[in-house]
Amino acid sequence: MQIKELIKENKHFVFKAVLIFILVLLVSGGMRGHGKRGFQNNNERNTITVSGHGEVNAVPDIATISFGVEASKNTQKESSDEVNTKTKKVLDFLKSSQIDSKDIKTDNYNSYPKYNNPEPCPVYYSGGIMPPCRTTEAKIIGYTVSQNITVKVRKVDDVSKIIDGINAIGVTNMYGPTLSVDDEEGLKVNARKLAIDNAKEKAKVLSKDLGVRLIKITAFNETGNYYPMYATGSMMKDSVSNEASVPSEIPKGENTVSSDVSITYEIR
Repeated sequence: MQIKELIKENKHFVFKAVLIFILVLLVSGGMRGHGKRGFQNNNERNTITVSGHGEVNAVPDIATISFGVEASKNTQKESSDEVNTKTKKVLDFLKSSQIDSKDIKTDNYNSYPKYNNPEPCPVYYSGGIMPPCRTTEAKIIGYTVSQNITVKVRKVDDVSKIIDGINAIGVTNMYGPTLSVDDEEGLKVNARKLAIDNAKEKAKVLSKDLGVRLIKITAFNETGNYYPMYATGSMMKDSVSNEASVPSEIPKGENTVSSDVSITYEIR
């Protein structure tokens, strides 16, 4: 019997066989796909993350103070002359105290008129009738001139003497001193190194406890904080007094620079 006749007589059997073959191919392909995804999951890295903290303390070596010189006179020239005279005295004193000119900065210089205060109209009624009111125009009665200056004192032990000397000249106000460290960036580097060493030591202990090996660092993050210590003293006087004043006392304390890091390791 020829093949064509066999296929014709058994066409239902042949159709079923072809259908089964196609199903087998589909199932086997799906199994290979599942096997591939399972392999990818096995390649996902196992990790641990540890944190570390480090901080460095340093005695401040810079003191920053700000003060103003102000005058209010009948004319702008009179006010300006008084401010300029006091400012020159302050600058001469700072120069004699070995303060470098680059550490003296004018923050702002202001000049503005002063006006009188006209009497306001009454807000009450007299006998049910509003009394007549003649408003007066505001007039200039003087001028105010002010200059604000910021000074860096690099010999912190001299800051009390500087403050007392400036106050004696007759500045109107003073702010500070703010105590800081000149090489703050160097302190940050040292604090970061301590934080990293702290995190690495934790990672070694943790990996030993877990029975795993540290392979490599996969992620790193750092946050830091700077905490300046502020000192206060007898820092503000409105006018020159003939009586001897008590010297300012400025405790320096310490400034703290800290760093917090987190390190993620791949483990096996």
